[in-house]
Amino acid sequence: MAMVSVDFMSACLMRNITVNAIVPFDKLEFPKAPVREKKPFKTLILLHGIFGNCNDWICNTRIRLWAEEKNLAVIMPSGENHFYVDCKANGERFGEFIGKELPTKMRELFHLSDKREDTFIAGLSMGGYGAIINGLKYHDTFGYIAGLSSGLILDSITNPSEKNLASMIFGDSFITTVFGNPDEIKGSDKDYKALILKLKEQNAPIPKIYLCCGLDDDLLGANRDYVNFLKENGVDYTYEEGPGGHDWTFWDAYIKKVLDWLPLEDGRQGIHSGNINNQHD
Repeated sequence: MAMVSVDFMSACLMRNITVNAIVPFDKLEFPKAPVREKKPFKTLILLHGIFGNCNDWICNTRIRLWAEEKNLAVIMPSGENHFYVDCKANGERFGEFIGKELPTKMRELFHLSDKREDTFIAGLSMGGYGAIINGLKYHDTFGYIAGLSSGLILDSITNPSEKNLASMIFGDSFITTVFGNPDEIKGSDKDYKALILKLKEQNAPIPKIYLCCGLDDDLLGANRDYVNFLKENGVDYTYEEGPGGHDWTFWDAYIKKVLDWLPLEDGRQGIHSGNINNQHD
């Protein structure tokens, strides 16, 4: 399994950025195992949560092992606490970066499929929000969306009487800088409900959606509300709840469930330092 750190100049962000990539081009099969057809890899854009960076998923989960089993390329950018949305205040287009520029650049660099049905986006917490928003906004890029403990916090952002973690830590000006005028968020391309309604109105394809949340997670209510909204609007979704909170123990377990849900190749471990037994005798 190749682990690659890529620095490149982003036109959307107007600076050099770092992206971690898992690309299973070097997978060694056991003797007598079927040889994989030489074809482009299916790809998962995987987003971290607030306070994190492009190393989070690698350091805290077994995503590398499971990606190799499934012959899946995984691209992990840094979101810099910006919720992966376009920001008018500073001109950074994080949404466009995630939905258009990053997939295009990675396809140019690696042997990745350019098909919508082979391109997926997922994330946790802030990254779950970013995955849903950009997966819907760039539905021509992504065929599948997965949100783990998704930060569906628009109700608290747009309600002055409520406080959310981001505003409590960074201050109210942070919300205005990232999202713009709170009074204008609902109905915009930052609104995960409005994006669904817009796609339905346009009769456009809606990506398949997977959502999950821990039973002890403070975001459980917001995730259940969104699931009910999807159900009411006839959207193809899968939803799971389970023991756990807003932590890596939950996300490590459920990113495996996400990979099992995605239309990937049959899982089979290759030869590596943690798997040296010949399973094909």
